[in-house]
This record gives sequence, C-alpha cells and structure tokens, in this order.
Amino acid sequence: MRLRLALLLACFALGAHAQSWPGKPVRIIVAYPPGGGIDVMARQFAEKLTGIWGQPVIVENKPGANTILATETVAKSAPDGTTVLLTTDATFSINPHLYAKLPYDAQRDFIPLTMLVLLQQLLVANPSLPANTLQELIALAKAKPGTINYASYGSGSQPHLSGEMLKYKAGIDLVHVPYKGISLAVPAVMAGEVQLTFAGIATSMPQLKGGRIKALAIGGPKRSPLLPQVPTFAELGYPEIETHAWFGLFLPAGAPREAVNRIYQDTRKIIEEPEFRQKQLIDKGYDVVGSSPEEFAAYIKKDSAARERAVRISGAKAE
Repeated sequence: MRLRLALLLACFALGAHAQSWPGKPVRIIVAYPPGGGIDVMARQFAEKLTGIWGQPVIVENKPGANTILATETVAKSAPDGTTVLLTTDATFSINPHLYAKLPYDAQRDFIPLTMLVLLQQLLVANPSLPANTLQELIALAKAKPGTINYASYGSGSQPHLSGEMLKYKAGIDLVHVPYKGISLAVPAVMAGEVQLTFAGIATSMPQLKGGRIKALAIGGPKRSPLLPQVPTFAELGYPEIETHAWFGLFLPAGAPREAVNRIYQDTRKIIEEPEFRQKQLIDKGYDVVGSSPEEFAAYIKKDSAARERAVRISGAKAE
C-alpha cells in the first residue's frame, strides 16, 4: 500500500513538473525589423501561444548584422526555454559560410525546434524589360552582357546567391546591385533602377496584380497554386537555382527538453488549425512545414551544404 501511494505521489509530482514550463513570460527574438512577413508571423504565433501557455509571449525585434545581432542575443541568454529565436536560413545555412568568424556556433549553441514555413522566391522583372520568360532573359543577357542589373538585400543574401547561380548555370553576365533590404529591392525594380530581383510571393503579389512587375520563374519543385502560370526554374532546366527561404524557431543549447517539446507541439497545433493555416500561411504563399526538431536539424545540415556551394560560386564575402 505504501509503495503504491509513493508511486502515485511520484507520478503526480512528475505531472505537475511537466506543466511547470514556462512559468514566466516568453520572449520571441525576431532577427528582422518590424512590419515584414516574419515579424507579422511572429506576432500571430505569440498571440496564440499566450493563450495556450497562460503566460505573455512577447515579440522583440533585433535586426542587424545579417541576423547576427539577434542570434548572439539568444545564444547568450539563459537556457531556460523562455528566450526563442525566430529567424531564417540566413542565420544557419548561409552565415557560417559567409563570415570567417561568428559570435555563435550554429551547431553547438542552438537547438532547432521547428521549421514553420518554406518560402519559394520569384524572379521578377521591370515590365519594360524586353524579356517575358526566363529563356528570353537569358538570350537578352547573352546578346547584351553586363547591361542587366539585379537587386539583392546584401552580399550573401538569398537573392544574391540565386542571381549568381543563375549567372553560373546559364553562362550570362548580370550585374549585382545590393540594397539594404527587400523592402528597397522590389521598389527599385518597379522604379526601373534595376531590372530584376528575387522576392517572395507575399511581397510580389500586389505589384504583380498591379502590373508594376512581372514574374519570369519561381523556385521549388512545383508551381505555386497562387501563380500557376509561372514556371519553376527546375522545369525550365535549372534545378540548381535554389530560391527558397525558410522561417524557423530555435532555443539556446541546454534548454530543457520540456520546453523543446512544448514549443514544437504547440506551434504545430497552431499551423494545423484550418483557418490559420489557410489565411495566414497558404494564402500568403508559404509552404507549411511544421517539422520536428530532428527533421529540422537534418534539413539544416543538407541546406547548409547546398548554400556553401552557392556562396563559393558567388564569391560572396561578409559586408
């Protein structure tokens, strides 16, 4: 009888402990400025997680240094599971190959939690460019080498790597023009300052509908249901041109397994809510993922290897 009572008390204690996290407010550190797609997504998740956890979930924006500022902040935070990093592929797949030295170790200092979404980017052009397909663009670039410019949001950014891979695989000469953010790159194309850039569907759709830019191709294995008329680079014969970006959550190394499991499981529940999934993710051009921590870690390893090759081909160096 005493043994049974002891076991019951032990089970109760374990159950109470399992419900103890977070126990205090949780911070989501976003590596990008307010107002962008990743920031909007962070605030939507924060609102829902506040209700689930019974604790305030606060979004803090720490843009700068190509996501390094936010990443260093989380790496050096207390590993109690209440400081979460929300960032993109730039942090873990690109920066380790772009910078000779970083104030964090991408593999040692973090626990991948989940990839929330994957975003395939479009190659978009100014409407006045006398090329309406990728094939016509390549022909034009070969006829007039060095006369077509493409914008990115910095050396080593996803648009830069995509543009350089296009140059390499198609054997053409495009001129790279770095801007300080995607919010500047797309307007530069619209204004005719440059002819091309790579941008996400959410960013591009209003401008496409308004005829202020046109789409030539999109990354990924299949066409977007939002833009079924736009062919993929793969079907056009250029599968090596990877234009994707991803948004994912991370905890600092040493965080309790309870926090890892809860954050993954509860964010997965949110993205599986039919209305949220459709209106906030699919309708904005995101591919919904919700991978497990183990799946996410394996994906990052593979993605990092692919980006290392792209960085090498581009000759990109940290600014």
